[in-house]
Amino acid sequence: MIQQVSDFELELMKTIWDNGGTALYAEITDTLDKKGLSATKNTIISLLSRLITKGYLTTNKIGRRNKYTALISAEEYQTMQTTTLINKVYEGNVASLVSTLIQNNLISADDYDELKKYWKGSDEN
Repeated sequence: MIQQVSDFELELMKTIWDNGGTALYAEITDTLDKKGLSATKNTIISLLSRLITKGYLTTNKIGRRNKYTALISAEEYQTMQTTTLINKVYEGNVASLVSTLIQNNLISADDYDELKKYWKGSDEN
């Protein structure tokens, strides 16, 4: 099982995913600055190192610069997190999750209609 990430670690991963799955340190910090998320160089380097240790990233040197590459895609991460949520909070009961989404207006009628179309399309395959 892959380890959980902090909110800022997730922002680092999103930055790398949004950059095609690889990014240089400077590209990461530029994107964070544009998002209004600032941190010290030591903090960012430390968090990137943690992501490497956790199995989310790998790094290689290009001259004096580090290039960070995601080892899992955003979709794989979302799937893992969704599975964890369903198992932890809903004890594996997806219907309870969907019920919560509907009862608390966390899913719109349009979202619901789109899901129905998706399921009907899946039945035809």
